[in-house]
Amino acid sequence: MEQKEFKSGYIAIVGAPNAGKSTLLNQILGQKISITAPKPQTTRNRITGILTRADRQIIFVDTPGILKARDEFNRGLVETALSSLSESDAVLFMIEPNEDRSINEFILENLKRISTPVILLINKIDTLTNKGLLLPLIQRWQNRLDFRAIIPVSALQGDGAALVLAEVDKLLQPGPQFYPEDYVTDQPERFFVAELIREKIFHLVREEIPYAVAVLVEKFTELPEKNLIEIEAAINVERDSQKGIIIGKAGAMLKEIGKQARLEIETLLGCHIYLGLFVRVQKNWRKDPRALEEFGYPVNR
Repeated sequence: MEQKEFKSGYIAIVGAPNAGKSTLLNQILGQKISITAPKPQTTRNRITGILTRADRQIIFVDTPGILKARDEFNRGLVETALSSLSESDAVLFMIEPNEDRSINEFILENLKRISTPVILLINKIDTLTNKGLLLPLIQRWQNRLDFRAIIPVSALQGDGAALVLAEVDKLLQPGPQFYPEDYVTDQPERFFVAELIREKIFHLVREEIPYAVAVLVEKFTELPEKNLIEIEAAINVERDSQKGIIIGKAGAMLKEIGKQARLEIETLLGCHIYLGLFVRVQKNWRKDPRALEEFGYPVNR
Protein backbone atom coordinates (compact mmCIF):
# COMPACT_ATOMS: atom_id res chain seq x y z
CA MET A 1 0.00 0.00 0.00
CA GLU A 2 1.34 3.42 -0.98
CA GLN A 3 2.19 5.55 2.05
CA LYS A 4 0.50 8.94 2.21
CA GLU A 5 2.67 12.04 2.10
CA PHE A 6 3.09 13.49 5.59
CA LYS A 7 1.51 16.90 6.16
CA SER A 8 1.83 19.41 8.99
CA GLY A 9 0.97 22.96 9.91
CA TYR A 10 0.61 25.60 12.61
CA ILE A 11 -2.95 26.78 13.29
CA ALA A 12 -3.55 29.92 15.39
CA ILE A 13 -6.77 30.21 17.40
CA VAL A 14 -7.70 33.86 17.91
CA GLY A 15 -10.68 35.78 19.20
CA ALA A 16 -11.98 38.14 21.85
CA PRO A 17 -11.52 37.27 25.54
CA ASN A 18 -13.74 34.40 26.70
CA ALA A 19 -14.66 33.40 23.13
CA GLY A 20 -13.94 29.75 23.97
CA LYS A 21 -10.50 29.25 22.39
CA SER A 22 -9.02 27.20 25.23
CA THR A 23 -12.16 25.08 25.56
CA LEU A 24 -12.06 24.28 21.84
CA LEU A 25 -8.39 23.30 21.99
CA ASN A 26 -9.02 20.96 24.92
CA GLN A 27 -11.92 19.36 23.00
CA ILE A 28 -9.85 18.84 19.85
CA LEU A 29 -6.99 17.24 21.77
CA GLY A 30 -9.26 15.17 23.98
CA GLN A 31 -7.47 16.35 27.10
CA LYS A 32 -6.92 19.51 29.10
CA ILE A 33 -3.79 21.49 28.30
CA SER A 34 -5.22 25.02 28.47
CA ILE A 35 -6.92 26.37 31.58
CA THR A 36 -10.47 27.65 31.41
CA ALA A 37 -12.59 29.87 33.62
CA PRO A 38 -15.89 31.75 33.28
CA LYS A 39 -13.94 35.01 33.34
CA PRO A 40 -12.38 36.61 30.24
CA GLN A 41 -8.63 36.84 29.60
CA THR A 42 -7.80 33.61 31.43
CA THR A 43 -5.13 32.56 28.91
CA ARG A 44 -1.95 34.68 29.15
CA ASN A 45 0.59 32.71 27.13
CA ARG A 46 0.60 31.07 23.74
CA ILE A 47 -0.36 27.49 24.54
CA THR A 48 0.70 24.95 21.92
CA GLY A 49 -1.49 21.86 21.49
CA ILE A 50 -0.16 19.08 19.24
CA LEU A 51 -2.38 16.60 17.43
CA THR A 52 -0.47 13.80 15.66
CA ARG A 53 -1.94 11.19 13.35
CA ALA A 54 -0.28 8.61 11.07
CA ASP A 55 -0.04 11.02 8.13
CA ARG A 56 -0.21 14.49 9.69
CA GLN A 57 0.66 16.70 12.64
CA ILE A 58 -1.32 19.82 13.54
CA ILE A 59 0.13 22.32 15.99
CA PHE A 60 -2.63 24.50 17.41
CA VAL A 61 -1.62 27.76 19.08
CA ASP A 62 -4.13 28.99 21.68
CA THR A 63 -3.54 32.73 22.02
CA PRO A 64 -4.52 35.24 24.72
CA GLY A 65 -7.84 36.98 24.09
CA ILE A 66 -7.43 40.12 22.03
CA LEU A 67 -8.64 43.35 23.63
CA LYS A 68 -7.93 47.08 23.60
CA ALA A 69 -4.86 47.05 25.86
CA ARG A 70 -4.26 49.91 28.28
CA ASP A 71 -1.19 48.72 30.18
CA GLU A 72 2.18 47.06 29.59
CA PHE A 73 0.92 43.64 30.65
CA ASN A 74 -2.11 43.52 28.33
CA ARG A 75 -0.22 45.15 25.44
CA GLY A 76 2.21 42.24 25.62
CA LEU A 77 -0.64 39.72 25.54
CA VAL A 78 -2.25 41.37 22.51
CA GLU A 79 1.06 41.54 20.63
CA THR A 80 1.57 37.84 21.36
CA ALA A 81 -1.85 37.01 19.92
CA LEU A 82 -1.51 39.19 16.82
CA SER A 83 2.00 37.93 16.02
CA SER A 84 0.55 34.43 15.72
CA LEU A 85 -1.53 35.44 12.70
CA SER A 86 1.26 35.91 10.16
CA GLU A 87 3.39 33.11 11.66
CA SER A 88 0.71 30.45 11.17
CA ASP A 89 -0.38 28.34 8.21
CA ALA A 90 -4.06 28.99 8.99
CA VAL A 91 -6.17 30.88 11.51
CA LEU A 92 -9.28 29.86 13.42
CA PHE A 93 -11.14 33.09 14.24
CA MET A 94 -13.69 32.54 17.01
CA ILE A 95 -16.67 34.78 17.63
CA GLU A 96 -19.83 34.47 19.71
CA PRO A 97 -23.42 34.90 18.47
CA ASN A 98 -23.73 37.99 20.68
CA GLU A 99 -20.29 39.22 19.79
CA ASP A 100 -18.45 42.34 20.96
CA ARG A 101 -18.46 44.15 17.63
CA SER A 102 -15.55 46.52 18.36
CA ILE A 103 -13.08 43.78 19.37
CA ASN A 104 -14.05 41.53 16.45
CA GLU A 105 -13.71 44.46 14.03
CA PHE A 106 -10.21 45.09 15.38
CA ILE A 107 -9.27 41.43 14.86
CA LEU A 108 -10.85 41.40 11.40
CA GLU A 109 -8.81 44.41 10.31
CA ASN A 110 -5.63 42.56 11.31
CA LEU A 111 -6.76 39.44 9.44
CA LYS A 112 -7.27 41.51 6.28
CA ARG A 113 -3.58 42.48 6.33
CA ILE A 114 -2.33 38.90 5.99
CA SER A 115 -2.66 36.24 3.31
CA THR A 116 -3.07 33.38 5.79
CA PRO A 117 -6.30 31.39 5.20
CA VAL A 118 -8.96 31.98 7.87
CA ILE A 119 -11.78 29.76 9.10
CA LEU A 120 -14.54 31.55 11.03
CA LEU A 121 -15.97 29.68 14.01
CA ILE A 122 -19.23 30.88 15.51
CA ASN A 123 -19.02 29.48 19.03
CA LYS A 124 -21.58 28.98 21.81
CA ILE A 125 -24.40 28.07 19.43
CA ASP A 126 -25.82 26.03 22.31
CA THR A 127 -26.70 29.36 23.98
CA LEU A 128 -28.89 30.48 21.06
CA THR A 129 -32.52 30.26 22.12
CA ASN A 130 -33.62 31.16 18.59
CA LYS A 131 -31.69 28.98 16.11
CA GLY A 132 -33.23 31.00 13.28
CA LEU A 133 -30.73 33.76 14.09
CA LEU A 134 -27.78 31.58 13.04
CA LEU A 135 -28.24 31.73 9.24
CA PRO A 136 -28.54 35.56 9.13
CA LEU A 137 -25.41 35.76 11.30
CA ILE A 138 -23.49 33.52 8.88
CA GLN A 139 -24.70 35.60 5.95
CA ARG A 140 -23.59 38.83 7.66
CA TRP A 141 -20.06 37.49 8.07
CA GLN A 142 -19.73 35.84 4.66
CA ASN A 143 -18.87 39.07 2.89
CA ARG A 144 -16.53 40.43 5.56
CA LEU A 145 -13.56 38.31 4.52
CA ASP A 146 -12.84 35.48 2.11
CA PHE A 147 -13.23 32.81 4.80
CA ARG A 148 -12.27 29.27 3.79
CA ALA A 149 -15.26 28.06 5.81
CA ILE A 150 -17.75 29.30 8.41
CA ILE A 151 -18.55 26.67 11.04
CA PRO A 152 -21.05 26.95 13.92
CA VAL A 153 -19.62 25.17 16.99
CA SER A 154 -20.17 24.58 20.66
CA ALA A 155 -16.68 24.26 22.11
CA LEU A 156 -18.12 23.37 25.51
CA GLN A 157 -20.13 20.44 24.16
CA GLY A 158 -17.72 19.47 21.38
CA ASP A 159 -20.26 20.10 18.62
CA GLY A 160 -18.55 20.98 15.35
CA ALA A 161 -15.03 20.01 16.46
CA ALA A 162 -14.84 17.21 13.86
CA LEU A 163 -15.88 19.67 11.12
CA VAL A 164 -13.18 22.09 12.24
CA LEU A 165 -10.55 19.35 11.98
CA ALA A 166 -11.80 18.33 8.54
CA GLU A 167 -11.44 21.92 7.27
CA VAL A 168 -8.01 22.30 8.84
CA ASP A 169 -6.89 19.05 7.16
CA LYS A 170 -7.70 20.58 3.76
CA LEU A 171 -5.26 23.43 4.45
CA LEU A 172 -2.29 21.34 5.56
CA GLN A 173 0.71 21.26 3.26
CA PRO A 174 3.44 18.59 2.93
CA GLY A 175 5.80 19.11 5.84
CA PRO A 176 7.81 17.49 8.61
CA GLN A 177 6.75 16.03 11.92
CA PHE A 178 7.88 18.81 14.24
CA TYR A 179 7.34 16.94 17.53
CA PRO A 180 7.47 13.30 18.69
CA GLU A 181 4.13 11.56 18.31
CA ASP A 182 3.52 11.32 22.08
CA TYR A 183 3.81 15.10 22.60
CA VAL A 184 0.54 16.99 23.19
CA THR A 185 2.25 20.30 24.01
CA ASP A 186 5.71 21.86 24.06
CA GLN A 187 5.25 23.53 27.44
CA PRO A 188 7.20 22.14 30.45
CA GLU A 189 5.47 20.51 33.42
CA ARG A 190 6.30 23.51 35.64
CA PHE A 191 4.24 25.72 33.34
CA PHE A 192 1.13 23.54 33.68
CA VAL A 193 1.51 23.31 37.44
CA ALA A 194 1.53 27.12 37.66
CA GLU A 195 -1.44 27.35 35.27
CA LEU A 196 -3.53 24.86 37.26
CA ILE A 197 -2.89 26.80 40.47
CA ARG A 198 -3.89 30.02 38.70
CA GLU A 199 -7.03 28.37 37.32
CA LYS A 200 -8.18 27.43 40.85
CA ILE A 201 -7.70 31.05 41.91
CA PHE A 202 -9.90 32.15 39.00
CA HIS A 203 -12.61 29.75 40.11
CA LEU A 204 -12.42 30.41 43.86
CA VAL A 205 -11.55 34.09 44.28
CA ARG A 206 -13.96 36.90 43.54
CA GLU A 207 -13.94 39.93 41.27
CA GLU A 208 -10.70 41.27 39.79
CA ILE A 209 -8.17 39.66 42.12
CA PRO A 210 -7.27 36.71 39.80
CA TYR A 211 -6.07 39.22 37.20
CA ALA A 212 -3.52 40.56 39.69
CA VAL A 213 -2.09 37.07 40.31
CA ALA A 214 1.05 35.51 38.80
CA VAL A 215 2.13 32.04 39.88
CA LEU A 216 5.80 31.07 39.85
CA VAL A 217 6.92 27.49 40.55
CA GLU A 218 10.10 27.85 42.62
CA LYS A 219 10.77 24.19 43.45
CA PHE A 220 10.03 21.06 41.42
CA THR A 221 11.85 18.05 42.85
CA GLU A 222 11.15 14.55 41.56
CA LEU A 223 11.54 11.70 44.05
CA PRO A 224 10.89 8.59 41.91
CA GLU A 225 11.66 6.14 44.74
CA LYS A 226 8.68 7.60 46.63
CA ASN A 227 6.50 8.17 43.51
CA LEU A 228 6.41 11.78 44.67
CA ILE A 229 7.11 15.27 43.32
CA GLU A 230 7.69 18.09 45.79
CA ILE A 231 6.46 21.42 44.46
CA GLU A 232 6.63 24.86 45.99
CA ALA A 233 4.96 27.78 44.25
CA ALA A 234 4.68 31.50 44.95
CA ILE A 235 1.37 33.24 44.30
CA ASN A 236 2.37 36.82 43.50
CA VAL A 237 -0.16 39.62 44.01
CA GLU A 238 0.07 43.40 43.70
CA ARG A 239 -1.30 44.59 47.07
CA ASP A 240 -1.40 43.52 50.72
CA SER A 241 -5.22 43.46 50.64
CA GLN A 242 -5.10 40.92 47.81
CA LYS A 243 -2.68 38.77 49.79
CA GLY A 244 -5.15 38.67 52.68
CA ILE A 245 -7.99 37.57 50.41
CA ILE A 246 -5.91 34.82 48.73
CA ILE A 247 -4.88 33.47 52.17
CA GLY A 248 -8.38 33.80 53.60
CA LYS A 249 -9.59 33.54 57.18
CA ALA A 250 -7.21 31.29 59.13
CA GLY A 251 -5.64 30.30 55.79
CA ALA A 252 -8.85 28.64 54.54
CA MET A 253 -8.79 30.04 50.98
CA LEU A 254 -5.13 29.19 50.37
CA LYS A 255 -5.75 25.69 51.73
CA GLU A 256 -8.68 25.17 49.33
CA ILE A 257 -6.68 26.49 46.35
CA GLY A 258 -3.89 24.07 47.22
CA LYS A 259 -6.26 21.13 47.71
CA GLN A 260 -8.02 21.58 44.36
CA ALA A 261 -4.79 22.28 42.47
CA ARG A 262 -2.98 19.31 44.01
CA LEU A 263 -5.68 16.84 42.96
CA GLU A 264 -5.55 18.02 39.35
CA ILE A 265 -1.74 18.17 39.28
CA GLU A 266 -1.62 14.57 40.52
CA THR A 267 -3.90 13.55 37.64
CA LEU A 268 -1.72 15.47 35.18
CA LEU A 269 1.62 14.09 36.39
CA GLY A 270 0.44 10.62 37.42
CA CYS A 271 2.06 10.53 40.87
CA HIS A 272 1.67 11.84 44.42
CA ILE A 273 2.31 15.54 44.92
CA TYR A 274 3.42 17.60 47.86
CA LEU A 275 2.29 21.14 47.07
CA GLY A 276 3.46 24.06 49.17
CA LEU A 277 1.94 27.47 48.40
CA PHE A 278 2.83 30.87 49.74
CA VAL A 279 1.66 34.37 48.83
CA ARG A 280 4.03 37.24 48.07
CA VAL A 281 3.31 40.91 47.35
CA GLN A 282 5.04 42.19 44.22
CA LYS A 283 3.81 45.78 43.92
CA ASN A 284 2.28 46.63 40.52
CA TRP A 285 4.01 43.71 38.77
CA ARG A 286 1.79 44.07 35.69
CA LYS A 287 3.47 47.43 34.98
CA ASP A 288 7.01 46.22 35.68
CA PRO A 289 8.85 44.79 32.61
CA ARG A 290 11.38 43.03 34.84
CA ALA A 291 8.64 41.25 36.83
CA LEU A 292 6.76 40.36 33.62
CA GLU A 293 9.90 38.69 32.27
CA GLU A 294 10.47 36.82 35.54
CA PHE A 295 6.91 35.46 35.41
CA GLY A 296 7.29 34.41 31.78
CA TYR A 297 4.96 36.96 30.19
CA PRO A 298 5.63 38.84 26.94
CA VAL A 299 7.21 42.29 27.21
CA ASN A 300 7.13 44.95 24.51
CA ARG A 301 10.59 46.17 23.60
